[in-house]
Amino acid sequence: MEHRIGIDFELGKDTVQELAESGAERVGNIAVIIAGAVRDVTREIGDWITDGLEMREAAAKAKADRESAAGDGATGE
Repeated sequence: MEHRIGIDFELGKDTVQELAESGAERVGNIAVIIAGAVRDVTREIGDWITDGLEMREAAAKAKADRESAAGDGATGE
């Protein structure tokens, strides 16, 4: 009878150990997925901000070019 209790305890321990290992692996996989998603979202936001800055610079250059052309036309040059 005592031998049977030892076997049952060992099986229970093995089950708990397998569940813990499986859970740890799943949590690790989920963390990798989330980290990748955060990295990708951060990259996209950075690219979007870069696009906005480039558009702002292009608009400022276009405005300066227009003002320069208007100034050239007003002086007759």
